[in-house]
Amino acid sequence: MDDVASRIEHTVLGPTTTWDDVRGVLDAALREGMRACVPPCYVAEAGEYANVDLVTVVGFPHGQHTTEAKCAEAQDAWDAGADELDVVANVGRLRAGEDDAVREEIAEVVATVPVPVKVIVEAPLLGDDELRRACEAAAEAGAAFVKTATGFSEGGATVDDVEIMSEYLPVKASGGIGSWEKAEAMFDAGAERIGASSGDVIVSEYREATDTPE
Repeated sequence: MDDVASRIEHTVLGPTTTWDDVRGVLDAALREGMRACVPPCYVAEAGEYANVDLVTVVGFPHGQHTTEAKCAEAQDAWDAGADELDVVANVGRLRAGEDDAVREEIAEVVATVPVPVKVIVEAPLLGDDELRRACEAAAEAGAAFVKTATGFSEGGATVDDVEIMSEYLPVKASGGIGSWEKAEAMFDAGAERIGASSGDVIVSEYREATDTPE
């Protein structure tokens, strides 16, 4: 598998995240050749500190912001230097059958910024039919990826969910992926990217398993 490190988004998004935490993630991303996913409040500083592909989040972690707020967050993140955005879909509206509202909101966020938008669908909270509807909404809205989970609700990425999601758009598997063994299973299921707070561990284990030089 070529260039695994560049397909890993080394992530720090917890509520107590400090600049020192972000700097540690950026240092590891630089060292290993990974992307970095950081909180919106640190994007500008991160861009000044390190030349890595920067990802941040919008409507995080519950997705229940207004559409206007999500679009403003997206614009602010783009202005601060984010290269990609992960926006949380409104799962409550989806589960209520309001698919048009979900799709229209995602489309507005996508239209706000000239960078790739990934849609976090919180797959652990959805049945298969709901998951398919979420992915359809994201695809129809022009999203670049669908992402399994925020990591801040019930459960994380599963092989079954990734297989379903990959039928619609490229997948970022995120939530509970802390080893190369788990990451490889997600890649084999169809994931294009991995989001993980243990990105450095995954890359190290991958290189050890495959005798790939640093």
